[in-house]
Amino acid sequence: MSDAVLAALRGLIDMHVHSGPSPYPRRFLHYEAAQDGWDRLGMRAMVVKSHHHNTVMDVLAQANQLASIPTEVFGGIALNSPVGGVNPHAVRLSLSMGGKVVWFPTISSGRHIDCHPEGGHFPTSTVHTTIERIDVVGPDGGLTAEAREVVGIVREAGAVLNAGHMYPDQIRVLFTEARAAGMDKLVISHPNFVIGAEPETCEEFVGLGAYVEHEVGMYNPHRENRHFEPETLFEWISRIGPEHTVLASDAGQRGNPAPVDAWLGTCEALLDLGLDEKDLRRMVVDNPAHLLGIAE
Repeated sequence: MSDAVLAALRGLIDMHVHSGPSPYPRRFLHYEAAQDGWDRLGMRAMVVKSHHHNTVMDVLAQANQLASIPTEVFGGIALNSPVGGVNPHAVRLSLSMGGKVVWFPTISSGRHIDCHPEGGHFPTSTVHTTIERIDVVGPDGGLTAEAREVVGIVREAGAVLNAGHMYPDQIRVLFTEARAAGMDKLVISHPNFVIGAEPETCEEFVGLGAYVEHEVGMYNPHRENRHFEPETLFEWISRIGPEHTVLASDAGQRGNPAPVDAWLGTCEALLDLGLDEKDLRRMVVDNPAHLLGIAE
């Protein structure tokens, strides 16, 4: 790796890590992912995500192992059927115990189920799971009462509201309501994967105060089964702007490169394509720090 990419990534904040435990096979536990990030990149912080449960409890349970690792590790909750769907009680518990992110339905969203009609097994769980479709928009075209209540809870906590894997039209309803409530910590993840949000749609979301999160694990040129080429990510950044973009790994799954390797491969490719180092740091340090409320 070049000195430039190592310097640009030093102290990064990864907002989308799939370490374990999880019903899906993972390559390591949260504290092991944090240790790897700290040892190789001086990773400042990371957020661990599960499609099935509140990861704040994982972080608290691994507190002894995390105590010696300088990387801060945060959890959150994804509003899929295993936690009761759009469940204000579960959201309140997660945030009150230190959660930083609430993901609206991912594997329970209609869009995800349409893309993976096998029932939400994404890829394949190691235990039996039941996934039901969760809708957040009611017959009147507005948010359901439960979704509206969750938005209020997230706003009061100053946490991040992530759109999950929902249809762009539903994300528009969610972000419009959140913006009207004064929220500015809104994120849409991997818009060109599963969600299917075009750049012009994401520009609309940016106008509502959202950040567009792209996952470097999907663009890693050293990964044979990568979803996209680094050039595609460079084009997205050029259009949306680094000031409205966040990069994250979406890595930690067994069989995929470790998050650090995804970071190194994709970001070196971005620098080779002409991305300015200061713009890279804005997307991997400054913007995530703002979203998570981490002081410099």
